[in-house]
Amino acid sequence: MTGPAAVAIRPMTKADLVEADRVFRLAFGTHFGLKDPMQFRAGAELIRPRWTASPEFCFVAGAGGRIVGSILGTDWGSIFVLGPVSVDPGQANRGIARALMAPVMDRVAARKFPLAALYTHSNSPKHIHLYESYGFNARLLTPIMSKPVAASAAPSGTRLWSSLPPGERSQALAACRAVSGAVHPGLDLSIEIETLAALNQGDVVLVERNGKIAGFALCHVGPGSEAVTGTLFVKFACVRPGESLDFARLVEGCESLAAARGAGRVVAGVNMGRTSAYAAMKSKGYRTDGLGVPMLRPSSDGYNRPEIFALDDWR
Repeated sequence: MTGPAAVAIRPMTKADLVEADRVFRLAFGTHFGLKDPMQFRAGAELIRPRWTASPEFCFVAGAGGRIVGSILGTDWGSIFVLGPVSVDPGQANRGIARALMAPVMDRVAARKFPLAALYTHSNSPKHIHLYESYGFNARLLTPIMSKPVAASAAPSGTRLWSSLPPGERSQALAACRAVSGAVHPGLDLSIEIETLAALNQGDVVLVERNGKIAGFALCHVGPGSEAVTGTLFVKFACVRPGESLDFARLVEGCESLAAARGAGRVVAGVNMGRTSAYAAMKSKGYRTDGLGVPMLRPSSDGYNRPEIFALDDWR
C-alpha cells in the first residue's frame, strides 16, 4: 500500500483556473452541507477575477497530478485581503492550508502591507485558530446583507464608470483613491476597478457632489463576475467619513444598476463597527443572510469605525 501523494505548492497559472474553481466549490459546498457542493455560489466566479487582479498572491497545492487546494489574495493598497483558502475535503488534515499560507504570508511581509485582512466563518473554530496562528485577530462581526430590488431611476448625481470617456478614467481613478484614502490611509481599489472593467464583470457606481467624485461602489453582476446568478454583489463601496447623504445615493445607485442589469437582489457586507452604515442599510430594508468574522493583522479596527460609511465583502 502506498501513502498519500506528496503535496507541492506552486504559483497559480491560467491553466489551473478551472480546476482551482472546482476545488473551491467542492470545499465550501461541502463545508456548508449542500446536497450538490458544486452549486456553491452558483453562477459566481471568484478564482479567475482574483487571479487576474493579483496573480502574485495566488497559489495552488498539487498532489498526484491534481490540484487539491488553492489560496488567493488581493492588493488593496495599504491593505492585503486574503482569501479564499480552499482544500479538497478528501485531502483534509494534511496541513495543506498551512502549506498554502506560507508563500502568501512571505509575500505580504516582503511588500510590507501595513494591514492584512480576511473573512472567515463564525461557526468554525478550526478556521479561526488557523488564522490566529498567523497573527490575525477576530473583530466585530460582518453581516452579509441583501435586499430585493425593483426597477428605479438612477439617483441624481450618480454616474457609471462605463459611461466615462476613456480620457477621464485616469482622473476618476485618482479621485476614487482620494475617497478611499479618506476612509483608511493608503486604501486603494484601483486594481479591483481596472480588473472589473477589463473583464466586463459589472460596473462602478460613482457619486458626485459639486462636480467631484464623492463616493464609488464596485458592483459585480452578470456572467463571469463574482455575483451569484440573479444578484448584484457590492464588493466594495465607500464615501468620505460621515457623509450619510452621499452614502444613501450610492446605495440607491447600486440598486438602480441591479434592476437595469436584470438582477433582482443586491448583496453587500457591512461590518457592525461601522454603526451608522449598518443602521443605514437596515433602514433601507437590507436584512442579514449570514454572519462572518473579519480578522485583521495586526489587531486593529482598520476602517471599522462608527463614522465610516463603507461596504465590503472579503469572502
